[in-house]
Amino acid sequence: MDQRYDVVIVGGGMVGATIACALADSELSVAVLERERPAAFSPEQPHDLRVSALSLASENILRQLGAWSGIEARRLCPYRRMRVWEADDRRAATEFDAARIDRPCLGHIVENRVIQLALLERLERLPNLDFICPARISHIDYSPGASLVQLEDGRELIGRLLIGADGGHSRVREAAGIGVHKWDYDQCALVVSVQTAYEQQDITWQQFTPTGPLAFLPLSGRNASLVWYNTPNEVRRLMELPEHRFLAELEATFPPRLGVIERILERGFFPLRRQHAQQYVAEGVALAGDAAHMIHPLAGQGVNIGLLDAAVLAEELLAAQAAGSAIDSLQLLRRYESRRRRHNLIMMQTMDAFYRVFSNDRIPLKLLRNIGLGVAGRLPFAKSRVMQFAMGLEGDLPALARSA
Repeated sequence: MDQRYDVVIVGGGMVGATIACALADSELSVAVLERERPAAFSPEQPHDLRVSALSLASENILRQLGAWSGIEARRLCPYRRMRVWEADDRRAATEFDAARIDRPCLGHIVENRVIQLALLERLERLPNLDFICPARISHIDYSPGASLVQLEDGRELIGRLLIGADGGHSRVREAAGIGVHKWDYDQCALVVSVQTAYEQQDITWQQFTPTGPLAFLPLSGRNASLVWYNTPNEVRRLMELPEHRFLAELEATFPPRLGVIERILERGFFPLRRQHAQQYVAEGVALAGDAAHMIHPLAGQGVNIGLLDAAVLAEELLAAQAAGSAIDSLQLLRRYESRRRRHNLIMMQTMDAFYRVFSNDRIPLKLLRNIGLGVAGRLPFAKSRVMQFAMGLEGDLPALARSA
């Protein structure tokens, strides 16, 4: 027998769970399908490899949805300063400090699993929502107003609105026949979880090199996440090194301000790709998060723009429901797309520009970026705008993203 819902969300990760939580106080019946539940959290566990830099806008969304307390109860690390500089020109270094704009911090570094667990903890208490996990999908039949999701255990769900929050290889997007524009960057991100000799830090930094940035993300205590961008061949070579030789390469490559690495906890890598859906919506279907767009992680904005997608989509659905309008209408869904597509495209193009300008050693571009960093460091207005951008406080913000 089939089960019918107003909204079926495929994907219960950070973005899909945020959409579900945002629909909590409505009369809409909602189902969330997630392939597997994340492992339970224990404070004694080492930090996960996959972390996100949550902006203030993302914090506002999660706080107003009641999920932020679950993050705080587990672990997070606020960062109050950001510093960027060219590898061989420290004079062009620029530092951004939240105190200059009367903010307690610029954002928080949080493990992805911690964010998801806090959201799932919240949504499982919602009366209008069914959380189905594990959910193994065998087939999706897209049909405007009555899309069918068939599970391997024989259950069938029919949704007036089908939402794809199921990542870059979205089955919802494929079922709806929505194409993508995509290309691979000639770069991979090698991520290393380490323990350093320094005590708790409150700064995140990036040093630009011709092969890509070297980044430091503080975690709680003496822990940190390092990101080493490089060519796919070089990253594969580094991953194959025994730990003592890999540690020697880290110490030789990362700047002295990193301090002594006492222990390598874990390392992994992922290729970098830009991908943008040709459209975010069709009648009875909407895409959000990585299903709609994947950007270069240079500034750590992928999760943040996905959470803004979630908040805007939920805002439009709730407004339609309150007005008695159809939640699956193309006119309504295009309002969501128009509010998010331009913002996301600007973000993608900005990250592309950084990638091209900083990932080479040509003298004219090197001079240009050094001048740019130096000027940015001396103009208070420019620094304030950069910090507002980093905190996600620019553009058409949904109500959830504004400070309560």
